Amino acid sequence: MTLMNREDIKKILPHREPFLFVDEVLKLEPGKKAICLFHVKEDDFWVPGHFPEEAVMPGVLQVEALAQAGGIAVLSMPEHKGKIAYFGSVDKVKFRGKVVPGDTLRLEVELLALRSRGGKGLASAYRENDLVCSCELFFMFGK
Repeated sequence: MTLMNREDIKKILPHREPFLFVDEVLKLEPGKKAICLFHVKEDDFWVPGHFPEEAVMPGVLQVEALAQAGGIAVLSMPEHKGKIAYFGSVDKVKFRGKVVPGDTLRLEVELLALRSRGGKGLASAYRENDLVCSCELFFMFGK
């Protein structure tokens, strides 16, 4: 069941097409957790140039999608409304399977630490029930 659609997401995240990688929010516990979906499409901007014979979603875009899901978990908190969450760093990134047009990624982010200037979260992306990407995300707040 969809809790938020793309238009609702645009009220929280500053990202816009073609760089918005969250289509739906399924579960949200502000300041704690977000579970979101991204539908990988044939007309995504990277498809013609990233292995055009067999398009594969770049790993860096998978990490970006996870960061955006984390941004929803943080920026949906009243005290962070209107802020921007920037990457501080990404650690322990692992890619475990390819993602291609037609796939749907389930993006799960659990926030581990929040401070006034930033925080940390654990993030995992799944294609169906297969883990395809995981990492630790560190972020800082801006305006």
